[in-house]
Amino acid sequence: MKKTIYIADDEENIRDLIYLFLTNEGFDVTAFSNGDDLLKTFSQKPADMVILDVMMPGIDGFSLCTQIRKRSNTLIIIVSARDNEIDRITGITLGSDDYMTKPFSPMELVARAKALFRRMELDTGGVSASLLATGNLKINTATREAEIDGHSFDMTPTELALMVYLLQNSTRAVSREELLKNVWKFDFDVDTRATDDVVKRLRKKLSSAGSTVKIDSVWGYGFKLSREGV
Repeated sequence: MKKTIYIADDEENIRDLIYLFLTNEGFDVTAFSNGDDLLKTFSQKPADMVILDVMMPGIDGFSLCTQIRKRSNTLIIIVSARDNEIDRITGITLGSDDYMTKPFSPMELVARAKALFRRMELDTGGVSASLLATGNLKINTATREAEIDGHSFDMTPTELALMVYLLQNSTRAVSREELLKNVWKFDFDVDTRATDDVVKRLRKKLSSAGSTVKIDSVWGYGFKLSREGV
């Protein structure tokens, strides 16, 4: 079955270009000129992925990302002409799986979309029941459910995939490049800041939930899990 993708961008030329490249790759694409129409359609029929511009008439891309994330773990890519640290971190913090700045290559957008779908398929394809645990955090990789001290701990698909990989490699430090290859499934050069942004979001979630598990930075390299008191 074709993967469905919704696009919201008020710039017609960009919207049409993204639509053309994605449909040529076999995706079922619906394009919207504003976020309100996308949200209305998504509420009735969710898509497998949404690609959102930030600056649009009506609801903006960040608010739209928040609304979608409240009701779904669908994949979200934000595209924006605003290339500053605050906007990029805001997009990732609100729950997007990737953030691209304009102008961008349509072929790179297609590659990133394919990589995210490939990761999702590997995450859900025939995984036997397996419980990963450290400190007071437990993750069932079969049901894709996590809990802290027996209470449900909600994560987006990207956050879950990242945490599972760190748990599976908890005895060593993991580089940013390794995470991009094995979690994001990017087999091409891409900005490694995406890993840092998702880690920042996860740290905040873990702290708020009272987790004893911490994600430590390994300067100039990547990340490693640790536990409080250990």
